[in-house]
Amino acid sequence: MILEVIASNIRDVKAASEYGADRIELCVGMKEDGITPSYGLIESAVEISKIPINVIIRSHPQSFFYESSEVDTMVRDIRMVRKLGANGIVIGALTEDGRVDVEVMQRLLEEAEGLDVTFHRAIDFSRNLEETLEALIQFKQVKRILTAGGRNPATESIPMIKKLKELAENTHLTIMPGYGLRAETFKEFYDEVRPKEIHFGSGVREENSFMKSIERTKIDRIKQVLV
Repeated sequence: MILEVIASNIRDVKAASEYGADRIELCVGMKEDGITPSYGLIESAVEISKIPINVIIRSHPQSFFYESSEVDTMVRDIRMVRKLGANGIVIGALTEDGRVDVEVMQRLLEEAEGLDVTFHRAIDFSRNLEETLEALIQFKQVKRILTAGGRNPATESIPMIKKLKELAENTHLTIMPGYGLRAETFKEFYDEVRPKEIHFGSGVREENSFMKSIERTKIDRIKQVLV
């Protein structure tokens, strides 16, 4: 089982790395559902982390639809992520009507050779989650899909998460639940879903807030469930 934890600054990176997380999603602007961090933060994080770092590539917070100039920016960001030595990227692009933007995904993945790739919660804002998963099967570079099974917290969308997990069987895709999970109630969710990878953000922090620090005791509690 892989435990991925969001880090938004260097203190988060140190804590996640030292407290037992298996991978970091490096991401800033959590009130806006995440945007690309600065090059300086990426470089510093890679230098100090003992675990793999995947960097979110999102040029604006308004939606998951990107115009050509915004895609150009993300391509340059991916190029820099590779240069700085991060493990991977977290991406996602939709058309204005909520389908996977195949053209944009192809452009981003062309620059992502050799990187670990996650398709992020753009799926939860697509017009149909099952349709989106089917569309992503064509992209062999995408290793996993981060999803809450919809726009509500993952704990409220267990049937859909289980359905997506079933559809992803016998493909190269792994379903990684995330959003709204809490260390205190994680065991019940885990026993129901049995994911191979799990994603935590505010749920490993004091007061379950991105404005607070990551807590060792919460990561310990999650890891105990995963043993």
